[in-house]
Amino acid sequence: MPPATLPPHAPLHEYYDNEEEHERFVRHLFDATAPDYERVERLLAWGTGSWYRRQALRRAGMSSDMQVLDVGTGTGLLAREALALCGAGGSVVGVDPSAGMMAQAQLPRVSLLQGRAEALPCGAATQDFVCMGYALRHLSDLDQALSEFHRVLRPGGRMVMLEITRPRGALAHWALKGYMRTVVPVAARLVTHHADTATLWRYYWDTIEACIAPQLVLDAMRRAGFVEVDQHVELGIFSEYSATKRRPA
Repeated sequence: MPPATLPPHAPLHEYYDNEEEHERFVRHLFDATAPDYERVERLLAWGTGSWYRRQALRRAGMSSDMQVLDVGTGTGLLAREALALCGAGGSVVGVDPSAGMMAQAQLPRVSLLQGRAEALPCGAATQDFVCMGYALRHLSDLDQALSEFHRVLRPGGRMVMLEITRPRGALAHWALKGYMRTVVPVAARLVTHHADTATLWRYYWDTIEACIAPQLVLDAMRRAGFVEVDQHVELGIFSEYSATKRRPA
């Protein structure tokens, strides 16, 4: 396996030691926790996740009749909102490495494909919009993934990556860490009685804390060939990285 040019974070040795172990760990974690994922997500987001996702997709330029690719689709939380926005004239394809997560997606109008962001199972210039929700931190190589996003988009196509980023203030940082690394895992264990579910949400925070700075993400988007690169932030922690594939001159 060639070395990644831009991993989203350094190896987290509490969970794995190298990239091969990383991929196995993440796939097992999501496969094992898939039946409980949406229940805990609603707990984490206080029930606002669906509304926020739809607003973020709108801000990034998603509209009716688009051909949409949802990368890291998981149980289909973002794909569900994309379907509502693109309407009957559009289509949504979801890609994820976790068969377990996709098995929980109850979206008959979404075509699901097993695959990785770094090697998308889609043809070149076939999509109007590429989205990815809270999966940037689980990639192996952000540069390669963005190159793939650029490849599959048509000229003028749009992309957005939704992510949670560390708050800037120390107090906000420690408050969020306490909530996500302690409160949510404890609640997840009480609700699901599944040890891997608590591990997933601790790991979720640890990847947020270790993730590369937003400026490096924006630089990588430009390096992949995107224009109109932007980061919109909601509530100090919800980052929306959006960009456009340049049209021919």
